[in-house]
Amino acid sequence: MSWVHNLYEYDYEKGTIRLKNKKCPRCGSIMAHHMVPVERWHCGKCGYTEFVTKKSSSKKRRKKKE
Repeated sequence: MSWVHNLYEYDYEKGTIRLKNKKCPRCGSIMAHHMVPVERWHCGKCGYTEFVTKKSSSKKRRKKKE
């Protein structure tokens, strides 16, 4: 079997096929997801890179009343 089946998610109940990875906004090819050393999406064809930034939770801490 080919490796191409790893690139898509199949939903047999609904009859849909969805691409697992993102598509490059510059050239349209499939981007690779890298976790080390920094989490990022990278296109091997044109060199486009998107760095993933995690949103920090901005919960306010309440002071205890004594």
